[in-house]
Amino acid sequence: MTENHKLERGLSLTQATAINMIDMVGIGPFVTMSIIVGLMHGPASILAWLLGATLAYMDGMVWAELGARWPEAGGSYVFLKRLFGEKKGGRLMSFLFIWQTTLQAPLVIASGAIGFANYFSYLIPLNFIEKKMVSGGLVILLVGLLYRNIKSVGKISVVLWVITGGTILWLILSGIPHFNAAQAFDLHMSSFGTSSILYVALGQASLKSIYSYLGYYNVCHLGAEIKDPAKNIPRSILISITGIVILYLGMQTMILGVLPWQTVAKSDFVASIYFEQIYNHGVAQVATLLILVIALASLFSAILGYSRIPYAAAVNGDFFKVFAKVHPRHKFPHVSLLAVGAVGFIFALIFRLGDAITAILTMRILIQFVSQAVGVIAWNYKHKGEDSPYKMPLFPIPAIISIVAWLFIYSCIKVQFIEWSLVVLGAGGVAYFLRERYGRSNPQI
Repeated sequence: MTENHKLERGLSLTQATAINMIDMVGIGPFVTMSIIVGLMHGPASILAWLLGATLAYMDGMVWAELGARWPEAGGSYVFLKRLFGEKKGGRLMSFLFIWQTTLQAPLVIASGAIGFANYFSYLIPLNFIEKKMVSGGLVILLVGLLYRNIKSVGKISVVLWVITGGTILWLILSGIPHFNAAQAFDLHMSSFGTSSILYVALGQASLKSIYSYLGYYNVCHLGAEIKDPAKNIPRSILISITGIVILYLGMQTMILGVLPWQTVAKSDFVASIYFEQIYNHGVAQVATLLILVIALASLFSAILGYSRIPYAAAVNGDFFKVFAKVHPRHKFPHVSLLAVGAVGFIFALIFRLGDAITAILTMRILIQFVSQAVGVIAWNYKHKGEDSPYKMPLFPIPAIISIVAWLFIYSCIKVQFIEWSLVVLGAGGVAYFLRERYGRSNPQI
């Protein structure tokens, strides 16, 4: 018997979409754009953003189908267990997902907090220790904001969503009078020399762009708290991806139409330099403050979603029992929230941004994204004719494209990160074996 009924279905379609969109944006595009432009030698970077958008849509359809079918707390934990069988393969897959989530979720929180602190230094120059103090303090602030009922969280999310969308629209509209189309669309590929160099560059750039799109699935982690989830989960996923794709492509195009790509590639504060070029330093400082609010909003959404994963596993007896506790008054998993926030705080103090971004995706590609796409194909063929609240268009093409795109990105990741992720999964396999063999007699394990 689950305890999902203890969570309140208080999130509307608008609030669910807001949670997704603020999770997707964050500091990501503002810190990865310079890297992507540098890797792709200018406006050709649009290819990486388009590949990331395509992957988000294709994989989003996988999540939409799974979220509509199983609208429970925990997202991938629930999906993997159901797709691969709750008694055998599903138990292993869901355990490995929880295992890597204990590292990956805090890495997501840490990457956002580190990016926030780095960008904050445009306003006030900070040394290394001061940046760590800012990133750690941000995590503490956000856990405090989230320590309340889901309806209040939903209202805060909508406000943060308005600020996020409004800031990016301001950025796009501000550049129109200064836009140089020839500069923005100068797509020369000759500088790569060979197709193999272009392949690696596009893979590395796409790794960074898809990091900026991540979060389109956050509502699936909150499945037990969404109103009318069979309809609203797929809608919120597809609406949020569409909205963010439009904003990202507009932002990328406009910035490269105003600033030379060499300037963009070398800058740690792309958006701030852009506003300074169009207006003045004072306006750039205001814009930077708004970008920091966007970064805060993304972490707010990410911590919210990730806190539901250990809770869901604990409810089903697959994780430490204490994580199943729900706040007696506000009806949210407060122990899980505090634990996820605490580890994220520690990681924010010890990791660097670039390593955190790569490690996040390396761990997730095989166990989460590829496995879910393979699983949804197998499930549909095994259960032909079964009614589904949402069925992806042109099945199974979106799932197949998702698998191919994820494996392409995986093939371009540096070997040391792949080796590290395989070690983590191997250790998870050993832990699963020990738990299955020795943990059955101990309900706390």
